[in-house]
Amino acid sequence: MAKQYFLGIDTSTTSSKALLIDEEGKVVGAASSPHTLQTPKPLWAEQDPGEWWEAVAASIKQVLTESGIGAERVVAVGLTGQMHGLVLLAEAGEVLRPAILWNDQRTQAECDEIHARIGRERFIQITGNVALTGFTAPKILWVQKNEPQVYAKARHVLLPKDYIRFKLTGEYAMDKADGAGTVLFDLKSRAWSAEVLEKLGIDRTWMPRTFEGPEFTGRVTSEAAAVTGLKEGTPVAAGGGDQAAQAVGVGAVEPGVIALTVGTSGVVFATTPSALIEPEGRLHAFCHAVPGMWHFMGVMLSAAGSLQWYRDTLAPTMSFDDLLKEAESVPAGSEGLQFLPYLSGERTPHPDPLARGAFIGLTLRHGRGHMTRAVLEGVSFGLKDSFKLIQNAGLGELKQVRASGGGTKGALWRQILASVLEAELVTVNTSEGAAFGAALLAGVGAGAWSDVPSACKAAITITGSTSPDPAQVEAYRKAYPLYRELYPALKPSFDKMG
Repeated sequence: MAKQYFLGIDTSTTSSKALLIDEEGKVVGAASSPHTLQTPKPLWAEQDPGEWWEAVAASIKQVLTESGIGAERVVAVGLTGQMHGLVLLAEAGEVLRPAILWNDQRTQAECDEIHARIGRERFIQITGNVALTGFTAPKILWVQKNEPQVYAKARHVLLPKDYIRFKLTGEYAMDKADGAGTVLFDLKSRAWSAEVLEKLGIDRTWMPRTFEGPEFTGRVTSEAAAVTGLKEGTPVAAGGGDQAAQAVGVGAVEPGVIALTVGTSGVVFATTPSALIEPEGRLHAFCHAVPGMWHFMGVMLSAAGSLQWYRDTLAPTMSFDDLLKEAESVPAGSEGLQFLPYLSGERTPHPDPLARGAFIGLTLRHGRGHMTRAVLEGVSFGLKDSFKLIQNAGLGELKQVRASGGGTKGALWRQILASVLEAELVTVNTSEGAAFGAALLAGVGAGAWSDVPSACKAAITITGSTSPDPAQVEAYRKAYPLYRELYPALKPSFDKMG
């Protein structure tokens, strides 16, 4: 029998990736096509869904051509992508306006309105979350209020990857992990919340059917086959939002195994066996892409994004390697220099779109190496905030931290993270993240593996580990409480800045 292959598609903020794996979980091809980002006003972030589709089609064609794998051997497709973005479609599927993205911060008034209509505590009880500017629900209310002519034509609400699903299959569908991320979901029942939809005045018929991650949601149409090179009739699995799929892609699919992702944003992800809720809503609580599992998630909006901004702004001619080399000789704690990484506002543990980034404690003693190290340490402290919340939420022993994302590729940052978190960080053989997780989910749907944990055990192995450095641990235990004092002290000033 000919070998079977599974395709994972990841529509992220920066690009659309197509990743092809075989039935052993080995990556046999990958291709990526970039997207552009529009910021029509400060704190706004939008993209053209048509551009995603073009990028997806180009990436699929490229990966099929370069791998030499015939389309007939690709037996299933899995989808993932940026979470929370709002794609509004008219009756026949026409895009009504640019997608409003996860990192868009325009909807604070709508978040307040949601809490007023439903009650903040009740909203947390139902959805597992507070209403934050990044989520989908307040974006819908913003369009209703500010673009009534668009809202009047709306008939379908999708997320970015589900627009790709629509273009591939003609079906309106969503996975339950991403459904929970809209905050229109009843977390415990893993279904749309009639109460939330009714109180927000959102038509239930606009919301797509939802499926567990490995379940098939439709098949590739003849039109999509012609554009992508896939075979007509190829089944498409539900998949999951990028963080849930990323967790699958590194094997964080059971309680006790934490996934730490340091990409543009930073994510601490912990699988839970039931719909646990952090009472104050400081952690996100969503369904997992693993059937019958849930997860906690702490999200920092500017993780490796902080380092990117820092390099691009203050050292644009330097490589990241050269920049980080300067930071290696700087002692842990950066000799008293602190960095607040709130360049895009923040989500966890401070749900505050007005939070700002800052260097605090600069003296004549500090050079560029100190500033670089302070950025790495500040982001690590911000991630520790989420880590502490998860530990305090009663999950029991955290057995292992699986690190991934661009920020974890360098040994210096891995060491800082291990010492700040006071945990062993392991890396795994998969570096393709969410796209790999989506491909595994497709493989489970196609019967290559019996369930998601079995797929992960078969395909994922540990490749390295970084232990905390005792001297660094001591320095960071002193520096972290000071970091914790800075945001509350500066918040009144941030609020005045607007």
